[in-house]
Parts: sequence; C-alpha cells; structure tokens
Amino acid sequence: MFGAERGQSEVLGEVLLVGVAVVVAAVLSLGALGFGDEVDDPAPTIAESSGDLVADDGGFGNQRVRLYHQAGDPVRVENVEIAVDASDACGKRGRIVGLPTNTIDADENVEGADIFDGRTGQARGALREDVYRAGDVFDFRLTSGACELDPGDRITVRIVHTPSGAVIVEERLTAN
Repeated sequence: MFGAERGQSEVLGEVLLVGVAVVVAAVLSLGALGFGDEVDDPAPTIAESSGDLVADDGGFGNQRVRLYHQAGDPVRVENVEIAVDASDACGKRGRIVGLPTNTIDADENVEGADIFDGRTGQARGALREDVYRAGDVFDFRLTSGACELDPGDRITVRIVHTPSGAVIVEERLTAN
C-alpha cells in the first residue's frame, strides 16, 4: 500500500519537473529570439559640440552655420541628417539628407523648406567626408532670400543619427 502511493508521487514529480523545464525553455527562447530583433543600433555619443552662426565670406550676413565636433565618438556621415529649425526667425524648417555631399541639391539633399544654399562649394567640411570625428566641422550656408536672419534671430540645429533616430547634437544659435 505504501509503495503504490509513493510511485504516483514520483511520476507526478517528474511530470511537474518536465513541465517546469519546458516553460523555462520557452521563456528563454522567447527572450533570446524575440527581443533580440527589437534592439536598435545604439547612437554614437558626441560628448561635446558647439556651433556658430556667422557672416559668410561673400557678404551675405549671418547665414553660415558651423557645427563643431569637439569630443566623442566618430560618426559615419551617411548615417546622419541635419535638421534646421528657423521657425522663430523666418517660419521655416528644413533638413539636409543624403550625406555626404559637395552640394546641397534641393531635389536630392533637402526635405522640408529649401532654406539651404545649393550652389557648388557651399557644403563644406565633414559634409563632404565619410566620417564626422572630433576636430571636424559641418559647414553650410542658409539662403538669405529663403530665410533672412537679422541680428538676434535664433535657429536650432540638430544632428540626427538616422539608424537610431537619436538627436546626437543640438545647438541653439543666435545671429550677431
């Protein structure tokens, strides 16, 4: 009589143990296979940056934007976009895409308002390079006819890491 009851409890214990093992295996495989695909590429870190809104060489006023990478991770230029919010100054916003480039072409390199100077040579510095690293500068000009900046006007410029969607640089610049 005691032997029969004991046999049932061993079988019940084995069934419970196998059931627990199956549940643990399912949870681990779900975690390993299901969540791994949802992890985005981490954004690079630009630890220190600065920016200027300065007068252009050609006498066009405070229309030249310079963004300096002072410290942090190098960033592949093809993985960034530059968003300019000049809505406080002239009511417009634009984005430079399709980098690297020598010329900011309205058809290929601009989303939103075309406030950028598309003449050859107006995209300078690391906009033409493969990598934006410490010591480099993104340098471009806003078209004065499309977005006239007066002294005291402010714009916000962001560098967006497109694979992660993260803003890696944000500078608020004031025209002198």
